[in-house]
Amino acid sequence: MSSLEVLSVASEVYPLVKTGGLADVAGALPAALRQEGITVRTLVPGYPAVLDALDVPERLHEFGDLFGGEARLLAARAAGLDLVVLDAPHLYARRGSPYLAPDGRDWPDNAQRFAALGYAAARIGSGLLPGLVPDVVHAHDWQAGLTPAYLRFGGMARPRTVATIHNIAFQGVFPAGLLASLGLPSESFTIDGVEYHGQISYLKAGLQFADRITTVSPTYALEIQTREGGMGLDGLLRTRSHVVSGILNGIDETVWDPARDEHLASPFDAQSLDRRAANKAALRARLGLAQDPRTLLFGVVSRLSGQKGLDLLLEALPVLREFGAQLALLGSGDPDLEASFRDAAAAHPGRIGAVFGFDETLAHQIQGGCDALLVPSRFEPCGLTQLCALRYGAVPVVARVGGLTDTIIDANEMALAAGVATGVQFAPVSTLMLAAALGRTAELWADQEAWRRMQRNGMMADVGWARPARHYAELYRGKT
Repeated sequence: MSSLEVLSVASEVYPLVKTGGLADVAGALPAALRQEGITVRTLVPGYPAVLDALDVPERLHEFGDLFGGEARLLAARAAGLDLVVLDAPHLYARRGSPYLAPDGRDWPDNAQRFAALGYAAARIGSGLLPGLVPDVVHAHDWQAGLTPAYLRFGGMARPRTVATIHNIAFQGVFPAGLLASLGLPSESFTIDGVEYHGQISYLKAGLQFADRITTVSPTYALEIQTREGGMGLDGLLRTRSHVVSGILNGIDETVWDPARDEHLASPFDAQSLDRRAANKAALRARLGLAQDPRTLLFGVVSRLSGQKGLDLLLEALPVLREFGAQLALLGSGDPDLEASFRDAAAAHPGRIGAVFGFDETLAHQIQGGCDALLVPSRFEPCGLTQLCALRYGAVPVVARVGGLTDTIIDANEMALAAGVATGVQFAPVSTLMLAAALGRTAELWADQEAWRRMQRNGMMADVGWARPARHYAELYRGKT
């Protein structure tokens, strides 16, 4: 098996900086690829949280001026990752969100901030650093989307390129007037280039010029080629369908291991499911929920948004209460949704508990303590929370979309008879069908023998990174 050098280009990487699943992928995939004989260096912006994690970084290259200020490339190792850090204080020396200013709006210079990331990636890919000449440059999402375009139009030596869509809803669209200042030639601004409805789309640039396109589940790879799911890029993706593939994400099974999870009151495994009861009691105590082991407890760990279908859950709460069930929710996002769930918790003390914001410990406690985890997304490229739920014996209740379709085996009559069910799926994505799924879940809960079988099935499912890493290795080597 030949060795291969890959430059992964990502705007966030766990555990240094994270806003979503992109960081989890960028953080966990390199270690899994090492087992496939592939060395990964990750190019990441020099946010304060990233620079704080570096020990003694090595200076690799100085940019005299990079979109308005001096910048440098640093090599370092942190959190088990081999990093190349783009240290550009004028672009990245800002605490908090990588993308949003304190007022909740996009940073006004995001176009320059992530053009710089793509430009640096292209320069590295073309041989800027003698000690790091990658065979493949892998650009993640719109923030790295200009990488293949700079390689295409910069007259640079060109390694193989891969562009991965983590969520096609976010496309990095900026005014056309920035074209020259971004270092892109006028001939790039065409329908077969970076132009998108009279503007520049960083994601389109990546999809147009990358050699291969991946997304994070096989079903989502098909959905984004439809008018409904492609969000304006379906035509391009259909045209390039021969280079589009879907590779399921995994989760880091060392971070998400119920048998060794220090966040839990009572670690457990598939052979000691009775120990989950202590976690359920601890979760209820933390959220002020009534203690009754026989009551079905639903959990939610999610961004609060329309995409995630949390407005549908609000509308279905009367059905949940009708079954006597409880809800433990952790999330943040849409202010109206936060206010509505806060009001629901206040109106139904002991039945609904909600915490708003990011709390890693509580996320683990919900996974380890709830009976069923709700993921009613309108669309979901892959989803990681349902994979964590499988690992933690929480039965996923999911919309039949994207990666949720690919990862959960619905507890229909045949699947139950065959003993292979791992959760509950519903479609179409509506309040009515979500309410029906809640009802099905309550019926399944009443049969504890069948419920335990679903839990164990889920806990034995392959949700790690070894299998996806094999697929990526084949892709990098041109075997698929």
